[in-house]
Amino acid sequence: MTVLAKIMDVMTTDVITVHANETMDRVSLIFNSREIHHIPVVDSEGKVVGIISKTDYHKLEHGFTLFKSKESQAYNEAIMRSLLASDVMTKQVVTLLPADNLSVAVDIFRENLFHAIPVVDDNQKLVGILTTYDLLNYAFRVPGKLE
Repeated sequence: MTVLAKIMDVMTTDVITVHANETMDRVSLIFNSREIHHIPVVDSEGKVVGIISKTDYHKLEHGFTLFKSKESQAYNEAIMRSLLASDVMTKQVVTLLPADNLSVAVDIFRENLFHAIPVVDDNQKLVGILTTYDLLNYAFRVPGKLE
């Protein structure tokens, strides 16, 4: 398969991020209010230091009490306020450059079990994110681009 497009042609540039020292209740708010599945974690300079997937978040929630009492809800909320994004994030993150060929991303997605790759500039600052959903939208929006 030959892919002619560049990452910059397909990536999402309006990316919601968190900082490593933000609490998981902030992450929870983002996942529960937005239709996104990945949140890059950045440092004060905007460089990617990790990523949190909705799956990571759901694994954390899985450990919560299932009871719906006020006390159990308060306990669950306290856990979210005490954990930092840095406690939950995946720290070893593959990144792409905007000028990389889309075929590079396709190969990475095929070989790995993740579904999002942060896109960074030459200074490692976040400029976008590429997801498998972006690739699907591209493949079906522009017929004939993926051969």
